[in-house]
Amino acid sequence: MHERLIELKDINIQDFYGSQNKNLEYITSHFPKLKIVARGRNVAAVGSTEELDVFQEKVEEIIQHIQYYNRLNQTDLDLILLENAPKKMNPKDEVLVHGVSGILVKAITPNQRKMVDEMAKNDMMFATGPAGTGKTYTSVALAVRALKNKEVKRIVLTRPAVEAGESLGFLPGDLKEKLDPYLQPLYDALRDMIHYEKLENYIERGVIEVAPLAFMRGRTLDNAFVILDEAQNTTHSQMKMFLTRMGKRAKFIITGDPGQVDLPPRQKSGLIEAMHILKDVNDISFVHLDGKDVVRHKLVKKIIDAYDEEDGRTHQPKQQPTITK
Repeated sequence: MHERLIELKDINIQDFYGSQNKNLEYITSHFPKLKIVARGRNVAAVGSTEELDVFQEKVEEIIQHIQYYNRLNQTDLDLILLENAPKKMNPKDEVLVHGVSGILVKAITPNQRKMVDEMAKNDMMFATGPAGTGKTYTSVALAVRALKNKEVKRIVLTRPAVEAGESLGFLPGDLKEKLDPYLQPLYDALRDMIHYEKLENYIERGVIEVAPLAFMRGRTLDNAFVILDEAQNTTHSQMKMFLTRMGKRAKFIITGDPGQVDLPPRQKSGLIEAMHILKDVNDISFVHLDGKDVVRHKLVKKIIDAYDEEDGRTHQPKQQPTITK
């Protein structure tokens, strides 16, 4: 007789055990020749080597299933335990991420779907548009999907530390405490898609990093999915610095709203400038989202349309880069 110890890594163990240990009981019922004892994150089994090999394979497949889908029910267990071959996960599934509490993260609008298609073709994309169009949320979903599919080894999410009419210097706390509220939208998206225990573990290990843009200087980002959010608030030098951080086997998405620049007067937006400079570079995608892509409250679209109409009456239209690709 031999003993095998399996650790339940990077999952919510309650998903594995199930309500009142029903999942665990169902799993053990399929291995009557093994003595199985589970405590916390450790599952121990005693039996023959052949039985233990099959048991370990199935438990590891269950762990992968929970990591990918953030759920485990009896139907899922049947597919894993009763079939000879592992259940294949389709990276081209319409669902980008099976999120927490049953959330299914999808590209809902045509331009969001275009973002998905363009990232399949190229390693760098500029996604621009007004607030509420889902450009950041879709970008984070693409990054989480790439991490789950082992296409990249880490995710880096960053923003320039430019505040809309506020001053970080007057906020209480150390640098991290000052910046965390500004980076909150990125954390919110991640919490929808990755269980909090696993997310905290990823952040602690550096698998997921959320940091201000200044922290990117001097680095080379290999094997990473990197998102620069609120890029309209970058300067020329910041944008150039960021774009040249791209390492081997990396994916970059730059998002922003050219109509909401919070830089000082006469300061050029690095986003608008970069889109103009790079418009003819092959292997870079440009996707513009608009009011039709708004996925927040229906009033948000009406508010955007009203402001656009007013800006058209009272201001000269801002010169936008012409993207022909």
